[in-house]
Amino acid sequence: MKTGGQLIVDALEANGTDRIFCVPGESYLAVLDALHDSSIRTIVCRQEGGAAMMADCQGRLTGKPGICFVTRGPGATNASAGIHIAMQDSVPLILFIGQVASHAKEREAFQEVDYVRFFGDIAKWVVEIDDASRIPEFVTRAFAVATSGRPGPVVISLPEDMLTSMVEAPEALPHTPVDTYPGEAELDALEMLLAGAKRPLVILGGTRWNADAVARMHEIAEAWSLPVGCSFRRQMLFDHLHPNYAGDVGIGINPKLAAAIKQADVALLIGGRMGEMPSSDYTLLKSPYPDQALVHVHADAGELGRVYRPTLAINASPAAFVEAFAKRKPAGTPSWAAETPRHHAAYLEWSTPPQTGPGAVQMGPIMDYLEKVLPDDAILTNGAGNYATWVHRFHRSRRFGTQAAPTSGSMGYGTPAAVAAKALYPERTVVAFAGDGCFLMNGQEFATAVQYDLPIVVIVVNNGIYGTIRMHQEREYPGRVVGTDLKNPDFAALARAYGGHGETVEKTADFAPAFERARTSGKPAIVEIRLDPEAITPTRTMTQIRDKA
Repeated sequence: MKTGGQLIVDALEANGTDRIFCVPGESYLAVLDALHDSSIRTIVCRQEGGAAMMADCQGRLTGKPGICFVTRGPGATNASAGIHIAMQDSVPLILFIGQVASHAKEREAFQEVDYVRFFGDIAKWVVEIDDASRIPEFVTRAFAVATSGRPGPVVISLPEDMLTSMVEAPEALPHTPVDTYPGEAELDALEMLLAGAKRPLVILGGTRWNADAVARMHEIAEAWSLPVGCSFRRQMLFDHLHPNYAGDVGIGINPKLAAAIKQADVALLIGGRMGEMPSSDYTLLKSPYPDQALVHVHADAGELGRVYRPTLAINASPAAFVEAFAKRKPAGTPSWAAETPRHHAAYLEWSTPPQTGPGAVQMGPIMDYLEKVLPDDAILTNGAGNYATWVHRFHRSRRFGTQAAPTSGSMGYGTPAAVAAKALYPERTVVAFAGDGCFLMNGQEFATAVQYDLPIVVIVVNNGIYGTIRMHQEREYPGRVVGTDLKNPDFAALARAYGGHGETVEKTADFAPAFERARTSGKPAIVEIRLDPEAITPTRTMTQIRDKA
């Protein structure tokens, strides 16, 4: 006989869970009590949104569900930001919510929410467990649902009395991973399409990749002389200095790469959905009928034909597809082989940062410096904002498992993601990028980094505004500024108040020594860059945007 709380922890252990992220609540005290006797590491966070984003980052970097526990009502609604990220980003995550006791349901009891209805559109599966004896069944199923097909978040509601009830239940067994593989006929058809192509281009995206799959993708690109782009915030899927790399298919795409995609006769989309952002509002690949012959490889059959009608649909995970296709070789040198180096040269030119700009701090030399000192396995995280342009355009990613950033464009992600990444890989350098607005959405998780001695470096690009919104505001309503100015704290002093290390950068030359002191401090650190708000993009100032409007 065991309590429901004990059965939850048993099922997590059976499925290989090594850590959870949580904000405690009285609604699931029975689970917390069971964790006392477990080898599972419990990381206590400061806000449920941050806890869910940490779980997302763990799922993003490992391919295994990140686990998050929150309490009912406001705890669950706070966590919904992380659930939305995991859904749009196809990341495996399981959120457990303490629920009101069964006798109080349907009375609008204290903090009561119907989670099946609340999370129904932003989670892959939502369930409430009423019978503790079924916990092994439901938790194992949650792992299967979160990781199969198109991965995503699962939400499990746990009534308080169910968790304290004593029941007999079968021993929990681990879920059985499910993969999908391409058929030989589909690979033959792809070979035929490539044999007749003159301007093919590959776009990598989505999840269900691993380091071996990325290495095989390199082999495929080399054998077939294929130019390869990476979808928005999936840049860790291909080495940026590989001669076949063509660039980032994201926001503010290189115009030369955009033209190459539009002019391609065969577009091979592997793993991604090619949503609104990477498709430039469905103009690079037109929906529902692309101009290119589209080969769409995806692990979930429901995504094939959902937005685009593919010429060839291949229901396979990216890892399984590249393993199979790597065995195929072209009959001779492809006719487009001479063009591929030109795509890479265009990328190198595009990803070389400018050295000048308004104000005393220049982000271009800072990015150059970081490219020189950061190791290839450094993990970079960020949320959303114009500051992220500097990272996505000018950081040249070299290895898989080095990027955590929400394709959903959610602010506040970088700091909690960095905490999770450092907990997962304590030996690796972890750098979070944030704007001043972005940091203060979940910046309190810096306290979690201090509590668990996780020496991350957070680079806060402070320009005193909600930069992306101000840019759009000046473009659409020039000179009519409302709601985008910010008055910020001293971020370096804030870091020290938390027990971390703080640095302030007011001139370009200050950055390198400040970053080195932060990195070698042995503490979680914040490096605040005070950037002129005129430096809103790498190529245009705020005044130029306003004047053009």
